[in-house]
Amino acid sequence: MAKVLMVEDDQNLGTSLESYLKGEGMDVLWSTSLEQAREKMNGDIELVVLDWMLPDGQGIDFLKELRGEGNTVPVIMLTARADLIDKVIGLETGANDYMTKPFEPRELIARMRVQLRNPAPHSDIAPSSKIIRGTLEIDIDTREVSFEGNKVELTKMEFDFLKLLAETPNRAFSRDEILNKVWGYENYPSTRTVDTHVLQLRQKLADELIETVRGIGYRFKFSN
Repeated sequence: MAKVLMVEDDQNLGTSLESYLKGEGMDVLWSTSLEQAREKMNGDIELVVLDWMLPDGQGIDFLKELRGEGNTVPVIMLTARADLIDKVIGLETGANDYMTKPFEPRELIARMRVQLRNPAPHSDIAPSSKIIRGTLEIDIDTREVSFEGNKVELTKMEFDFLKLLAETPNRAFSRDEILNKVWGYENYPSTRTVDTHVLQLRQKLADELIETVRGIGYRFKFSN
């Protein structure tokens, strides 16, 4: 039985959704505020269904807290905020999926099951794994990066992007492939997002690490 934390302040929606999820065999902890969500969040939670607007703050801040702590629990944003920019912000902050209200409960269940079938690895049980490319060191478990002996602070998307390129150095990735592999879906609004993240990584690391492949995309340049 999957243990789910549902953070939703709408009493009518929360009551019906809680009943629906329990009818699908899920163990639901329902919170109506960020304070309650923080109290109920623990290592047993397997998935979070998170509203954006809450009485004591924004769900996106709770998501930032989780990712900042290294918590990789799958999070599905469930919100009335339907603007494209909100979806982009939610996903770039670390949400695994994003649904807008009103929604079809069966679709939510399907999306939840996808996340539950493909859980993110937990660093407390997975063996230590690092990618080392010269003076660049990427710790996959702790999601920490150091370059030339100095710790480098990266966002979730910057880390995932760098990891993708560094895992297979010198291989050229197209912008569309990068979007699909890093952001998790193919129809991203603009490939300029990739270019922006390349610029940010170059500023935090070094220009020569990520090479532009004309007419294709980018690759991590590395020579033993």
